[in-house]
Amino acid sequence: MDEHLKKYLSANKIDYKIHEHPAVFTVKESKKIIKNKSYFHSKSLFLRDENKNFYLICMPAEKRLDMKNLKEELSLGELHFASPEELKKELNLTPGSVSIFGMIYAKNTFLIIDKELWNAESAGFHPNINTKTLEISHENLEKFYNSLKSKKEIMQLG
Repeated sequence: MDEHLKKYLSANKIDYKIHEHPAVFTVKESKKIIKNKSYFHSKSLFLRDENKNFYLICMPAEKRLDMKNLKEELSLGELHFASPEELKKELNLTPGSVSIFGMIYAKNTFLIIDKELWNAESAGFHPNINTKTLEISHENLEKFYNSLKSKKEIMQLG
């Protein structure tokens, strides 16, 4: 976990547990490597619209994002995956390590958390690196969410 994230979590009194594991780049890889997890498994997708607004979507790992429905819900035209360069510039992350915790670096990103993930007792997210999973309780996820200055919303994603 990078020092900036560690300091941010400490300053906001956000408790967590760290689980170390080999690098994982996809949900499929993580299912093979990370067994007996005590937390809700999540994935994060970094998207952009035609106006170069960014969206970080955090949702259950097994759920498929209905991009058409999301575009309609947000009244957007086009919606695409952002480039690795945009990901680095906007959230200071690299592909494979996309995480809710990249929001501490966000300048122009709208965070969307799926209701199912939001309602979990505890959830796991990469701490901005894909060789660890940071497990946080719902209470601490709420603290993190409320600490962010960015536009954010909890919604039902399909």
